[in-house]
Amino acid sequence: LICDEWGYVPLDREGAQLLFQVISDCYERRSVVITTNLEFSRWASIFYDEQMTAAMIDRLIHHSYLLIFDGQSYRMRQSLMRQLS
Repeated sequence: LICDEWGYVPLDREGAQLLFQVISDCYERRSVVITTNLEFSRWASIFYDEQMTAAMIDRLIHHSYLLIFDGQSYRMRQSLMRQLS
């Protein structure tokens, strides 16, 4: 399962609960890849329920690799390079 731009589009409460169920169903059975520019501390504002958010983060980070990319985005860098050409 690949979830790109996690938190970019707001979810309603039912959507957040359904997404939690999907993550729970994948836990220790399927691979999950998530891209986001939001740190974990901001996820509760996306999913509305702090306990559910904590449980989701717990499932996602167990057995996981966290990759953090600092610096300017690839798209921004490419855009700036086109402007200079």
